[in-house]
Amino acid sequence: MNFEPTISLDKIDDVPDSSPLVNRYSQICLKHDGDQLLLVLPTQAEINSDLPWSETWQELKHLLQTKEQSWQVGTKVCLIAKDRLLDARQLQTIAETLNEVKLSLETISTNRRQTAVAAATSGYSVQQTSLSEPLNPESSEIDSPSLVLAEPLYIQSTVRSGVEIRHPGTVVICGDLNPGGKAIAAGDIFVWGRLRGIAHAGAQGNRQCRIAALQMEFTQLRIADAVARPPKLRPRRLSPELAFVTIEGIRLVKTLDFAKTYIFSSSKEAWVDKNEAK
Repeated sequence: MNFEPTISLDKIDDVPDSSPLVNRYSQICLKHDGDQLLLVLPTQAEINSDLPWSETWQELKHLLQTKEQSWQVGTKVCLIAKDRLLDARQLQTIAETLNEVKLSLETISTNRRQTAVAAATSGYSVQQTSLSEPLNPESSEIDSPSLVLAEPLYIQSTVRSGVEIRHPGTVVICGDLNPGGKAIAAGDIFVWGRLRGIAHAGAQGNRQCRIAALQMEFTQLRIADAVARPPKLRPRRLSPELAFVTIEGIRLVKTLDFAKTYIFSSSKEAWVDKNEAK
């Protein structure tokens, strides 16, 4: 990914280079990335351990307000939190700080599950990455299905329109996935509610992954490279349903019938009827 030159937050004309305040924030910076800005935080190891997090953001607020703006009003910001542990209150403080200089916090990128959950619950789009390999479902290369997945991500709230959840493992949503909302997972996707948005399981190429919901009213389903869109007329089913990949494409069945009827065929890279597999 190519970035434009970094906007260093420690390059403030009124603050001498020798100021201790500058040294504290040498690792915090804003980077242009197309039409958005990346706010990059230092890792847990890089941050000054004797400096409280609240004081860090008070000083950052001062720096942003005194820095000559080089962005357009309303520019979206992606917070690169790395391994920093942030709760909903801290994310709100960051969003309010950015809002004061006409920037809009939209996305949180993190490799901490707790931070990802706090961000999703607060209504931000989430990109949770592993410590080694980031989730990149838009890549044309299909990674090995045997790739070790991250621990499941549990979201105990509704995923609203405009919110996107990305996770290198299984995603469990205890709530609805609303129209305009997206869930992208390297593993399975389970929605304990109504699935009305877009769900992409097996985003790194695993065709064995599944998507389940108490009520399927999806805008689009994707499992690995297979895509399914809802028919114009579909009977309303009150029982939970599960989507999976067959030789013909994505199929929907009642969740209770799935385990009794289907088995995954590694040779065909699809779920097949147990009787046909014999």
